Amino acid sequence: MPKEIFKASAVLQEGVKVDVQARGFHITIDEPANLGGTDQGMNPVEMLLGALGACQSIVARVYSQKFGVELEDFRVELEGDLDTDGFMNKSDVRRGYSDIRYTYYIKSPSPEENIRALADFIAKTCPVDDTISNPVNVTRSEIIIEKPVAL
Repeated sequence: MPKEIFKASAVLQEGVKVDVQARGFHITIDEPANLGGTDQGMNPVEMLLGALGACQSIVARVYSQKFGVELEDFRVELEGDLDTDGFMNKSDVRRGYSDIRYTYYIKSPSPEENIRALADFIAKTCPVDDTISNPVNVTRSEIIIEKPVAL
């Protein structure tokens, strides 16, 4: 199967609020007040945790029947350790998460071994998990400087 290209755009609004768009969908990303925002949305690192949990949930739904698992309920609780001194340039620590932990809560009448096999499959199949667990080439393509139009 060929590679697919996924796209998104992020447009800075007032303060540190950002409008993120992909395929016509919009979400607002912001920081809490104690980090200089107006608390009108999740911040980027919370969104990353949410993206991981959402991806794992989708994999669970898509593959549950192949593992003989009837999902009555599935949820993921996630947390990550991030030292904000790195982002604020107060320390030479890593700027991103140092550790991320998650727990699956699975309500199912299916056999335990099937559920555990599905859970192991989710962890190795989720594209977001793979993206943040392995090195990814992140490249700035260009800088385009737009001058204001004189009236």
